[in-house]
Amino acid sequence: MYNNAKQEYAMYGVDTEAALNKLKDIPVSIHCWQGDDVVGLDGGGAASGGIQTTGNYLGRARNFEELKADIKKAFELMPGKKRLNLHASYAVGATVDRDKYEPEHFAEWVKFAKEIGLQGIDFNPTMFSHKNVKDGLTLSSPDETIRKFWFNHCKACLHIAEYFADEMKSPCLVNIWIPDGFKDVPADRLTPRLRLKDSLDKILACGYDRSKVIVAVESKVFGIGVESYTVGSNEFYQNYAAKNNICCLLDNGHYHPLEYVSDKIPALLAFYDKVALHVTRGVRWDSDHVVLFEDELKEIAKEIVRNDATEKVIIGLDYFDASINRLSAWVTGQRAMQKALLYALLTNHSELKKLQDNADFTALMVKQEEYKTLPFGAVWKEYLKRENLSEDYLTEIREYENKVLKERV
Repeated sequence: MYNNAKQEYAMYGVDTEAALNKLKDIPVSIHCWQGDDVVGLDGGGAASGGIQTTGNYLGRARNFEELKADIKKAFELMPGKKRLNLHASYAVGATVDRDKYEPEHFAEWVKFAKEIGLQGIDFNPTMFSHKNVKDGLTLSSPDETIRKFWFNHCKACLHIAEYFADEMKSPCLVNIWIPDGFKDVPADRLTPRLRLKDSLDKILACGYDRSKVIVAVESKVFGIGVESYTVGSNEFYQNYAAKNNICCLLDNGHYHPLEYVSDKIPALLAFYDKVALHVTRGVRWDSDHVVLFEDELKEIAKEIVRNDATEKVIIGLDYFDASINRLSAWVTGQRAMQKALLYALLTNHSELKKLQDNADFTALMVKQEEYKTLPFGAVWKEYLKRENLSEDYLTEIREYENKVLKERV
């Protein structure tokens, strides 16, 4: 089947071997928080601050050892290069608050990442599920004590990120997202943003090695409890990132349903050296459903590949579903991302661009439709075979569920 597919794709000027070789070297950063419903290990408890996990499927990881075991099993079923994306709330054995975290509180994660052969670790300050989210605000709070606490937390996270970069021999993305906003119509939209700007300025000025740490800011259109106004809006963060030469992170659940991150990627590539992604699947809103091999995911991957941006776009996953087996959620989403990248790699983009430049929109439409029925599935199966994986991962996950997850009562 693969040899036949290889010949058919060759008729369109596509080298399937080159596509397979390229795919296996594109890293995807996989979020730890799918395994425990964003509860964390530092005692913060269930997610709050505009974040909600629904469902109560059996076997949620309740501690570091269980989370490690689940990640290890899930990652074994995922093809390609992988990174681990951690939130600061997953500190191990910390007896201090988040503003005083040190690398030692994440040393066990580094040890684990090396043991399972990961490419690197990415990091996120955790500015939710904490007593110092006062009146729904953190870095934009009018309370200087609150702002200072979260500034110190972010400063600590930059220090920890340098540690990750040194240990893993790979730059660490530090993504700053805050839940700040108001439920109903605010009286002042500017001042909270000026306070946020001042807080971010101080964070960036605290000193960090830009060759090791890539700082990103992540916008959001709204959240639960902050429906009317979000301090960290898209316009605010894109301007802030451009002015301060940092990275803009695009979460494809954080926009209006008729805004597409696939269109935003090339817009930012015109101005930024790096663009970061949190790939998710929003259903009517920012619902963080498991990523599936659907149209917008394909378009996101096309923009990464056709613009030769596989080293410029930092791909991370971000979803959490507690209504289904959590390992299955991890694997399904990661494989969907890999499928989308392969689908994009199996397209002769230079030919399609030439048709567009020549205004041959008739041929462009026809060619794009023809690609949809090429034997993509045979190439995907060949990729899994070369990664020593089966297309059926559900059987192994069911076995793990019966042996391990059902014992967690």
